[in-house]
Amino acid sequence: MAVKNETELYLPIKDFFARQGYDIKSEVRHCDLVGLREGDTEPLIIEIKKTFNLPLLLQGVERLKLSSNVYVAVERNRAKKGAHNQRWGDLTDLCRRLGLGLLTVTLYKTKAPFIEILCEPAHSATPARTPRKNSRKKERLLKELAGRSGDYNLGGSTGVPLITAYREKALRIANAFGDEETLSPRQLRDATGIGTAAAILQDNHYRWFERVSRGRYHLTAAGRQALHDYAHVLQPPNLASLADLPEYTEE
Repeated sequence: MAVKNETELYLPIKDFFARQGYDIKSEVRHCDLVGLREGDTEPLIIEIKKTFNLPLLLQGVERLKLSSNVYVAVERNRAKKGAHNQRWGDLTDLCRRLGLGLLTVTLYKTKAPFIEILCEPAHSATPARTPRKNSRKKERLLKELAGRSGDYNLGGSTGVPLITAYREKALRIANAFGDEETLSPRQLRDATGIGTAAAILQDNHYRWFERVSRGRYHLTAAGRQALHDYAHVLQPPNLASLADLPEYTEE
């Protein structure tokens, strides 16, 4: 059963690793799938393609700069012709030499998908063959992973806005306005628990907020539309104490 989009492979792979205790998020800092298990220091990173090709291999090698627990994943379609799609032994040997894990997904019309691990990531690969780790990028990856409250993206998707930790914070700030016409950065910070609320309001990356006077902001039409478009991301607003919050004046 040939897949039309990489997204069809994402959910079976996510379920497979979730059963192993991983907290999985998709599309995290350009990685198709990122997971972390309690007690682990190395994130799980998986890059997905419909078929095995050079771009997938290059992506996998690049991800080894972030973690030693990296897989490349493709569909295994028994009806697909082509020499390189049949040489699983050679492809497995190549991935093993590079320190990459390789897994395949076989999809069926009437039964559950089958995930097969052809080789595990070589955590103890020869140092000369292991790309130098980029600790700063790894830290950013883990920070982004921790900053997301759920998995709101679909791994392998293109051309759609991603729910990043930053967008999620901006949505929570927008949601905190409720029926209030204007609110101060401090009121929004205290209502949401987001310490960077003032910076997000000032940055206004999505054009959801507008400064109407000194220390006062209101929600734009684009912001109200975002609350509708991303309603699945938001928790019920907690605005009961907004009226009691102290006023804030910019200095």
